[in-house]
Amino acid sequence: MDESTAQLIGYTAAGSLPVVLAGAVVLRYTGNRSLTTSMVALVLIPILSALAGMVAVSGLMFTAELHRTLVVLAVVAAVTVPAAVVLGRQQARKTVWERQIREQERAAEQSRRELVAWVSHDLRTPLAGIRAMSEALADGVVAGDADVTRYAGQIGREVHRLSGMVDDLFEMSKISAGALRLELEPVDLRELVDEVLAANRTTAERAAVALHAEHPGTRLTVAADDRALVRVLTNLVCNAIAHTPPGGRVAISAGAGAGHAWARVDDTGPGIAELDLPRIFDIAYRGTAARSPVAADGLPAGSGMGLAIAAGLVRAHDGDITAENRAHGCRFEVRLPLPRY
Repeated sequence: MDESTAQLIGYTAAGSLPVVLAGAVVLRYTGNRSLTTSMVALVLIPILSALAGMVAVSGLMFTAELHRTLVVLAVVAAVTVPAAVVLGRQQARKTVWERQIREQERAAEQSRRELVAWVSHDLRTPLAGIRAMSEALADGVVAGDADVTRYAGQIGREVHRLSGMVDDLFEMSKISAGALRLELEPVDLRELVDEVLAANRTTAERAAVALHAEHPGTRLTVAADDRALVRVLTNLVCNAIAHTPPGGRVAISAGAGAGHAWARVDDTGPGIAELDLPRIFDIAYRGTAARSPVAADGLPAGSGMGLAIAAGLVRAHDGDITAENRAHGCRFEVRLPLPRY
């Protein structure tokens, strides 16, 4: 290598190296903040470092050849910087989308694990009771018609409870897998409210809870699967009755406004703990003791998936479901879009 070539390399390095170092500093402080800024910096660093190297080699003499080089570099920068901005924004959106997908997959996996843990625990309880009572009947341990009748009745209740759990599990699996198929048609929300009221009146009377409904005199037409929407309201009403002490009230109301129809279930129970509110619609989440009623046998009432199923069915209707505390009790509200004519 002759002396002139060595000097050329030295001047070029001396001019371009500070630009590269400055670009590295910029990337260090902007890399975690803006992907677009990082892309622009990565484009400008080689252009500016080449420019600085050429200026250093020329000895700060702006000759005609250097002028032509500057024009070329300016054109290159004018073309590549906007492209870098566009590509940076696209890559940023892709990165955010991929992160959201990973978070959703982790959340789904966590939900599946919780569901498996719930199934292995809660389904075992009624099965164990049925097995013990059936063995007692088969071995002749139970004597007398009254005891046999009592055992048979208990077995029937456990079977009914187990059947409800299996139905909820099947419904929840379809919702989680995205395999739920709804048959949407125009329905009057008031009729569904009245149907739910009639179906749950006996349950409310047994719990010594007053149950009533309120809705306007005009039709509230929404596009919905009536079976699925009845199940949503039924789950909310049953949840409200279960959490309302004797002598309390549960109200179902319906109305419309701001482009959507709504149905509300209000109770006069103990309310929902603030820590429970964000997870109240999670699978098998029963919350604190205040919101976890027990049946007469001391076991948790229900499958623990009623609210999760309601939330999944509402989302399948492109609707929204919320829960909030009030001065006395809490309110669950379902909002569905009104049809556009």
